Amino acid sequence: MAGIPRIGDAAPDFTALTTHGSLTLSEWQAGKWVVLFSHPADFTPVCTTEIGELARRNAEFEARGVRLIGLSIDSIHSHLAWLDSIEGKLGIEVPFPMIADLDMKVAEAYGMIHPGASATATVRAVFVIDPSRTVRALIYYPLTNGRNIEEIIRLVDSLQASSSQGIATPANWRPGDKVIVPATTTMTTRKARLLDGSLEHVTPYLAYKQI
Repeated sequence: MAGIPRIGDAAPDFTALTTHGSLTLSEWQAGKWVVLFSHPADFTPVCTTEIGELARRNAEFEARGVRLIGLSIDSIHSHLAWLDSIEGKLGIEVPFPMIADLDMKVAEAYGMIHPGASATATVRAVFVIDPSRTVRALIYYPLTNGRNIEEIIRLVDSLQASSSQGIATPANWRPGDKVIVPATTTMTTRKARLLDGSLEHVTPYLAYKQI
């Protein structure tokens, strides 16, 4: 199995057949954030609930400048039939592309095959990739447990805030909550920060502010 791309690594580029035709990640990304996710197999119950929920919330991702793209080791014909079934049975149209990764090239490049879980199916991986095609976060779930789509959206919000504002976010942070000011590295900047009345000082190393 190929190594899993780590936070800060360049996201592996690829060209693949999808339900929207052949695409190359670096071209298709078009300067946007990307959430690349894998699911174990088409026509399976947990995966159907995940794809349905991602499709329902696609507009929320788009509003954040994020493009969704899914993957499994299934044929393009299987993907198309499954998406038809989801639309027909659940009334949900899936608007984002699904990669048909029969040769496992993309799955291998992103470390999505875990032999201890299955040698023939991808685990539930999520990669958040920024506009410079850098991996900013990754989450892995086993085959049996569906992802929390709300948490993926929250993570995107947090990453975008820290990128644009040069701040960190505390546990359970959501947009509108106070953020954390990065710790100082010298006595001079530490003393100056303690005198900053716009900050909420909890300890010498923990300070909040509103953005």
